[in-house]
Amino acid sequence: MSTFVYGILWVLCRILAVLFFRYKVVGSQHLPSAGGVVFAANHASYTDITLLGCSVRRRLYFIGRSNLFTNLVLSRILRSLGWIPLRSGRVDRKAFGCVSELLQAGKSLVIFPEGTRTPNGQLQEGRPGIGVIVADARCPVVPVYIAGTFDVLPMGAKWIRCRPVRVVFGEPLDFTRELQMYQGKELYQHIYQRVMARISDLSCMGQSDNSDSLI
Repeated sequence: MSTFVYGILWVLCRILAVLFFRYKVVGSQHLPSAGGVVFAANHASYTDITLLGCSVRRRLYFIGRSNLFTNLVLSRILRSLGWIPLRSGRVDRKAFGCVSELLQAGKSLVIFPEGTRTPNGQLQEGRPGIGVIVADARCPVVPVYIAGTFDVLPMGAKWIRCRPVRVVFGEPLDFTRELQMYQGKELYQHIYQRVMARISDLSCMGQSDNSDSLI
């Protein structure tokens, strides 16, 4: 998908988000303007993807479960939007290699460390996959908490509801210390635990009235 088309979709989604979800963004000053970066967010709804996407002016790439790509038409759409299929339950070296190339090229990647949507609106335990990616790319991680999307479209719901949505960005996390102190699984565990702890901290700000909207 061309940058021009992506830009049009970004503006359209942003306008709809403001109109229907009283959409606000907190912590936009923490967004890196250049360089490879991972955005690590909670995952409460399918709407997280669009509503996170239109909060960042840089083009975002996403990792998605490979079973989302079984339909040929849907697969082409997702890939054109920057989605990377990831096989769950194993180390997908092809997907991780693609992700590493993107980050080394200075792109922005979105990861939902929980691995799937929450069934009850609460933050779930993270998975170490983000640790593998960060350890390889040696890039900063921006923690994100998306508040309100569980009310907009919870798991099992058929219709989107108009509810307030707030996207909260934290300061970028640097893992230089962990990279020097740990290796292998221990390193991956320390990375994802720190990321999940920070996302949890940001959940409190998701209920705040103070925001700095990008519009």
